[in-house]
Amino acid sequence: MFDPNCIFCNIVEGEIPSTKVYEDDMCLAFRDINPLAPTHVLVIPKTHIESCAELTEEHEALIGHIFTVIAKIARDLGLDNGFRVVSNAGLEAGQTVPHLHFHILAGRPMSAKMV
Repeated sequence: MFDPNCIFCNIVEGEIPSTKVYEDDMCLAFRDINPLAPTHVLVIPKTHIESCAELTEEHEALIGHIFTVIAKIARDLGLDNGFRVVSNAGLEAGQTVPHLHFHILAGRPMSAKMV
């Protein structure tokens, strides 16, 4: 599903430019335009899902695939000393874009308040 009012859907469609790190038929990864760490990559499904609160059993393969992609990106970026994966669900949790996304963060110690 595509939501024309969603910034991430528009990035997937190429309507808004991004610095891509990875792309396949199920997901897209790109650098965050307001990074909170030296390495800050967002990984999103190409289909519009508002947050992890909306996930159902039908999304299991997609989420498994995304986490496999996250591990690949971390290897490709040389994040051998560790990285953090964060996904916020809803406004009260700090989610600013209502499209499921995972932050890959690395490069310095980070607090839970950062994402």
